[in-house]
Amino acid sequence: MSFKRIVFFLVGILTISAQAQEKKWTLQECVDYAIQNNITIESSELDYKSSVVNKKDAIGNFLPNISGSASHSWNIGLNQNITTGLLENQTTQFTSAGLNVNVDIFKGLQNQNQLRKTNLALIASQYQVTKIKEDVALNVANAYLQILFNKENLKVQQNQLKVNSDQFNRTKELVDAGMVPRGDLLDVQATVASNKQAIISAENALLLSKLSLAQLLKLEDFKSFDVQDEQIDVFQSLVLNESSESVVAKAKESRTELKLAQSNLEIAKKDVSIARGAYYPSLIGFYSFSTRAAYSDRVVGIQPDTQNPTSLIGYVQGTGESVFQYNYKPIIGGPLPVLEQFDNNKGQNFGLQLTVPIFNGFATRNNVQRSKIALEKAQLNYEQQELDLERNVYTAYTDTNAAKETYEAALETLAARKLSYEYAQERYRVGLMNVFDFNQVQTQLANAESEVLRTKYDYIFRTKILEFYFGIPLIQNN
Repeated sequence: MSFKRIVFFLVGILTISAQAQEKKWTLQECVDYAIQNNITIESSELDYKSSVVNKKDAIGNFLPNISGSASHSWNIGLNQNITTGLLENQTTQFTSAGLNVNVDIFKGLQNQNQLRKTNLALIASQYQVTKIKEDVALNVANAYLQILFNKENLKVQQNQLKVNSDQFNRTKELVDAGMVPRGDLLDVQATVASNKQAIISAENALLLSKLSLAQLLKLEDFKSFDVQDEQIDVFQSLVLNESSESVVAKAKESRTELKLAQSNLEIAKKDVSIARGAYYPSLIGFYSFSTRAAYSDRVVGIQPDTQNPTSLIGYVQGTGESVFQYNYKPIIGGPLPVLEQFDNNKGQNFGLQLTVPIFNGFATRNNVQRSKIALEKAQLNYEQQELDLERNVYTAYTDTNAAKETYEAALETLAARKLSYEYAQERYRVGLMNVFDFNQVQTQLANAESEVLRTKYDYIFRTKILEFYFGIPLIQNN
């Protein structure tokens, strides 16, 4: 590779790296990235996949159980020789095959209730995923707004430092000219030093807020992480025009945590029905098919024994005449073809099996009791979730109104501080106010500006929470 190509390659890498470091995240990007990379969300999505598999299991309970079997055996040892009829040490082989089918006809409606339960569990898993995503989005939005507040607060402190630095330069000129005492310059110098400390604190607060959001996003390089300098305007939410009771009613219709608790309550009811199903008889239909084949020689017929054609079997009573019988010997042939043996030896078996539960050591009764206790706990959890939701909504409603009034009061205070600062400037210029008192007025103005910022973002965030309970998405997609 030539030197020129190497230079272009390095410049390209540095350009890409610089662009990556200069990236500023929007709120939507932060929320989307956090949802995609959050471990708790990934875990809950795996729970949802497990619920899908459980539903397939419940559907499978309605299908027949089919199993096939096959075996091939060797019998080595003392066996009867079919030719001689004598016991001999020999090896014989056998092959068998079978098919079994079982199907539940009635099982106390347990299969039906199990399927209904898995459907409810699937819905509950979806609600759980949604709930975690909502919590993550809310935490990300709070951290994002905190960064914006710290950015604006840093600008306020930097602007205050500029004003005080300019005042320090003017005061120094006056001191050098002998128009004001040197003590005034020292007071202004102390104020400038205090402003520098405030800037350091504001910078640290901004860095920590970036770190907090970067950790929520699972980003390692938090020092280069930054968000867009968005101007979020304060607005009067229409939700505040609603009564607190209507907001609570709307929250009960839309909030995920209440839907999740309701789903868990319905699941507990199905568990009781499933446990009670064990009291009922069960009816199973069955069918089996089997066949076999052997690999040993077989008797295919008989023929006269020429070497010993007859044998004495007795005498006629009275005359003493001998009685003979003709002797025959078997005709030995090889085994039939395996497929032909399978066809000749096939057999079928089918029927119904009824099982009536009589006594199983109180196992069924105890399972029913346990499921009833779980149902009561699910009912209490639902009632608690409902109470928590009401309390959270009322708190959010009250906090939002209080934050609105606090923000409006902070604006009034800031307006008054600005007028006071302008008046103090005029008095300071004509020598009617010393520099210490003037610095106090400046500090009060800076504090008022910071308080406006704090109450502004507090009001914005609390408004978002209230709208969130009312069913309005946290982020409006354009």
